[in-house]
Amino acid sequence: MTAVANGSAADRARAPRVVIVTGVSRFLGATVAARIAADPRVRKVVGVDRVDPPAELAPLLSDVAVRRVDLTGGASSLVKLGAEALVHLAVVSSPDPDAGGRAAMKDQNVIGTLQLLAACQQMPSLRRLVLRSSTAAYGVSFRDPAVFTEDTEPRDAPRGGYGRDILDIESYVRGFRRRRPDVTTTVLRFAPFIGPQADTALLKFLARPAVPTVLGRDPRLQFIHVDDALEILRRSVLEDHQGTFNVAGPGTLTLSQAVRRSGRIALPVLEPAMHAAASFGRGVAGLSLDQVDLFVHGRVVDTAKLVREYGCTPRSTAEAFDDFVRAQEPGAVITPARVAATEQRLLDMIRSVREKQRRAGR
Repeated sequence: MTAVANGSAADRARAPRVVIVTGVSRFLGATVAARIAADPRVRKVVGVDRVDPPAELAPLLSDVAVRRVDLTGGASSLVKLGAEALVHLAVVSSPDPDAGGRAAMKDQNVIGTLQLLAACQQMPSLRRLVLRSSTAAYGVSFRDPAVFTEDTEPRDAPRGGYGRDILDIESYVRGFRRRRPDVTTTVLRFAPFIGPQADTALLKFLARPAVPTVLGRDPRLQFIHVDDALEILRRSVLEDHQGTFNVAGPGTLTLSQAVRRSGRIALPVLEPAMHAAASFGRGVAGLSLDQVDLFVHGRVVDTAKLVREYGCTPRSTAEAFDDFVRAQEPGAVITPARVAATEQRLLDMIRSVREKQRRAGR
């Protein structure tokens, strides 16, 4: 992430002494909680989730007080903690068939957020609320603008469950802003995360040897490097940043460029076939309707507001994607080394043929 020398990135208010982080049983929540706990100005960080964090996240949470709370059943137990900031990361982007599927996902996202905001309403000490949202809030449509700003309204409602959940969640947050104008409320609309690990459905899809694409479509895509996303989240908790912000790496990649860069092979599929596959069961290798629509229309957002407010620029979409590619190279069908080896074999073959022709002409 590149800082902009305009002074806007300075800490504008006192850091909160007590912070609640939801969703700490996953990498994003655990890492954010750990980074906030490492700040000497923060006295206590409480990590909340409906399940216990896995053992591999335990080192990250050594300085975090972890509580098992199912937000769908209410969050009144959090009211008396004296939290001055709360960052809500317990938002699920794809359904888990082993954990209740789409119904459980909607309960977690929509009902859980509604219950959490009801608890926040009763927290007199609360000064900052940070919400993980998504650019899926804009939906996808052939009538969409080339670039979305934070004020752009979706032309068509998202067809996928995650996009619809995001719209519901943001509507609840707008209501909370009206009821609690004293609380700095930050909504971060993230582009799809990307980084060295293929730990999302979209990245696992792009890591396949053959990547199904929509025949005749080559959408423009944006990503945000997970390290830049973590830093934006950390600063949103420790500083005052009121408003809604698009969070994405500058620039774009077309899907065909992404497939070539990762050394994979594109496998064009008719659009109705891909939609049908995503609508039934687990979809195309776990791909949801939201992501299939992204592969049809693409989505590009303007991040000028983020750069002005935070005084920094995330690494570009291309740089973030290349970091992902370097980690995935062993599984690539086409790599620079393999291309070089193939070129060398072709050159050797040409030299051999020419040598035989030269000897035959003597």
